[in-house]
Amino acid sequence: MEANYQFIEIGSEFEKIARSLENEKIIAVDLESDSLYHFKEKVCLIQMATKRNSILIDPLQIRNLSSIKPLFSNQNIKKIFHGADYDIRSLYRDFKIKVNNLFDTELACRFLGIKETGLEAVLKNFFRISLNKKYQKKDWSIRPLLQEMIYYAARDVIYLVSLAEVLEKELDKKGRLSWVLEECDLLSKVRPVLSRDEPLFLKFRGAGNFNSQSLAVLEALLQFRKKIGEKKDKPLFKILGNSALMKITTTKPVTLRSLKGKKILSERQISMYGSALVEAINTAMKIPEKDLPVYPRKKVSVMTYRVKERMKTLKEWRDKRAKELEIDPALLFNKELLRSIATQKPCDKKSLETIKGMKNWQKREFGREIIATLKDVL
Repeated sequence: MEANYQFIEIGSEFEKIARSLENEKIIAVDLESDSLYHFKEKVCLIQMATKRNSILIDPLQIRNLSSIKPLFSNQNIKKIFHGADYDIRSLYRDFKIKVNNLFDTELACRFLGIKETGLEAVLKNFFRISLNKKYQKKDWSIRPLLQEMIYYAARDVIYLVSLAEVLEKELDKKGRLSWVLEECDLLSKVRPVLSRDEPLFLKFRGAGNFNSQSLAVLEALLQFRKKIGEKKDKPLFKILGNSALMKITTTKPVTLRSLKGKKILSERQISMYGSALVEAINTAMKIPEKDLPVYPRKKVSVMTYRVKERMKTLKEWRDKRAKELEIDPALLFNKELLRSIATQKPCDKKSLETIKGMKNWQKREFGREIIATLKDVL
């Protein structure tokens, strides 16, 4: 299938295309962003495809995308994504676009027990098509776009409608289509995490292992990195990597000579940031003990012997069923949900309804089995 496409960067053409797409029953969607190149990422290209052709919309040239909002919110038009989570959040963050009637082909693959669910692997598996991912990590914010990049973007979306049709048939055969549709409906409602006025270390992996003084140092380093990233319009990892910040926090060099001796940073990084980093460390080290940050700990309830036994029984049941269905056990019931079920021990359909986080398809397909499994457990 060759990618017949239109590249839209003029407002009047966009309005016309938006109106024509409202007559479609199914549309595939993909996005290209610039998160590897800028401090604040943004959507740089929106690819949409019907069975006949691809339409590439340039949101950096067409600033007002309100004309396609009704298209995305229309319940009668199915929108196909592959790995929709990031795209759904991005569309809402940049354009306040809400997506209804979503079908995620990556999620569908997982519910079919397919091991490799990346688009490249899936298209090769179903259609013997090879995608060239050469431009996947390019800076899509640069204009004008290379013709090869435009063609790549068009090809990346053109097969999704056909793929969705194949996957829906397979899911229907296995009786799992309703499972995926419910999951897709929940997925369509995800939103970007709002930036709150809270310490940056709360989102830094490994911060929970540090004491209060180390947390103060880490926070100072993170704030410095954020300030530089914003000033230079670069992603944080291109300023200082997390591994380097972790090592600096652990060793706490208080002089430039000491920082150089640790051999954590390159000479260029030392030249650009060394003095400022040392100053930040020293300032953090002088914070009075009473003012030092404390890592918030979630209170974890201790499982009783009975709950542990139920949990063990449920896990054995789940793993056996997942093996029979040939899908990932965690996709069937994750650990957190199993714990909730074990704690509440549902004994009838009504009590199943009170279990937070349990999907309708899980209750419908496995509710009776769960009740029967727990019946003879303490």
